[in-house]
Amino acid sequence: IESRLNTQGLKLLELKRFEDAIKVLTLNTQLFPKSWNTWDSLAEAYMNNGNKELAIKYYEKTLAMDPGNSNAVEQLKKLRQ
Repeated sequence: IESRLNTQGLKLLELKRFEDAIKVLTLNTQLFPKSWNTWDSLAEAYMNNGNKELAIKYYEKTLAMDPGNSNAVEQLKKLRQ
């Protein structure tokens, strides 16, 4: 279910339905709080919705869980410019 929820959230992002994507991806982090990928996707949703502060917070969280997450490193660089 984690993967399916994540996929659904990312599809909503593609459709620019940011608030809906955030709801789905937040649910996924609640159901799977130890999955770095759920937090990474939620960070992406907040970034795309223009919430830089929460995007940074959740990219930092995913990076703490998976220090090898190159996507989080790259996105944090962009967000901190």
